[in-house]
Amino acid sequence: MTLRSFPVLNALGVLDNPNLPRGDRATAAVDDRAIADAQAAGLCAINITLGEVAPGQALYEAAVRGIADWDALIARRADALRGVRSAVDIDAAQAAGQVGVIYGFQNTEMLGDELARIDDFARRGVRVVQLTYNGRNAVGDGATVADDRGLTDFGAAVLERLQQQRLLVDLSHSSVRTCLDALRLARRPLAITHTGCRALADHPRNKRDDELRLLAERGGVVGLYWMPYLRLQGQPMAADLIAHLEHALQVCGEDHVGLGTDGGASTIDDLPGYRTRLADEIAQRRRLGIGAPGETADVSLFLPDLCGPQQFQRLAERLAARGHGEQRIEKILGGNFRRLLRDVWGG
Repeated sequence: MTLRSFPVLNALGVLDNPNLPRGDRATAAVDDRAIADAQAAGLCAINITLGEVAPGQALYEAAVRGIADWDALIARRADALRGVRSAVDIDAAQAAGQVGVIYGFQNTEMLGDELARIDDFARRGVRVVQLTYNGRNAVGDGATVADDRGLTDFGAAVLERLQQQRLLVDLSHSSVRTCLDALRLARRPLAITHTGCRALADHPRNKRDDELRLLAERGGVVGLYWMPYLRLQGQPMAADLIAHLEHALQVCGEDHVGLGTDGGASTIDDLPGYRTRLADEIAQRRRLGIGAPGETADVSLFLPDLCGPQQFQRLAERLAARGHGEQRIEKILGGNFRRLLRDVWGG
């Protein structure tokens, strides 16, 4: 079955060539192939991660450098890329055949204890901010914290300031209490850009039904990822993703489910080399204390039967074969997150 092409908004992904080494610069692995594959995949916009996810030194400065790197790349490749600061920019990118680049953080460590940095990053173009990574920070607890204390007082202030600046707050990687606390305090809809359903795979990176249900009730959208946590053992495949999507549809409704692959649009050319690099990355994550249970180099960070530039089209065809209509598929592939961004950002 062949469907018409749908514009895709990847609520959390990467825009690089996985076959290139990732250097010190934020854009080191972004080449012509990575950009062409993203265009071929139908991406009208993608939320990329800037800054560090692990605790460390000079995190504010690192985030500022990363923004400058991406600003320079987008200026050089204005034919194919467009910086996104409003929903209008996503519409313009789609009309021009460009990929809209949304600047996002996957932690708030770069804020330190300074709320004013939120205003600074908003001026620099950051549009999505995830409250925590896997561990504990000054804002709240992440998914792997055993003694879950939830959102802190400082975290509540950060949440309020982010919403004053009309930035999208992301609850991916958060603990259960942090997630529920933020949802109950929020004045605007929130997102969980990349996760799975804990009812299907009881992993701390996946979200419980009560979290998903409250997110939807408050007007938010959840993005399902292409990650190992879709299963507790073995390599996840397209069927696992579809099971999680269909469960999220049942819990949240079709207006509150989308995609956040946590991956890219280019295929891996050298799988043995990829396994070696993945093992090194997993070891480094463990040393930094930011890993999650079950990370292993024999499970890919992509779905082998749903990868490369045609991954979204193939997903649409699989969903259609299971009886999902074109209107629902269009919402999942991008429509729901586009609506959310318009509601939160304005414009």
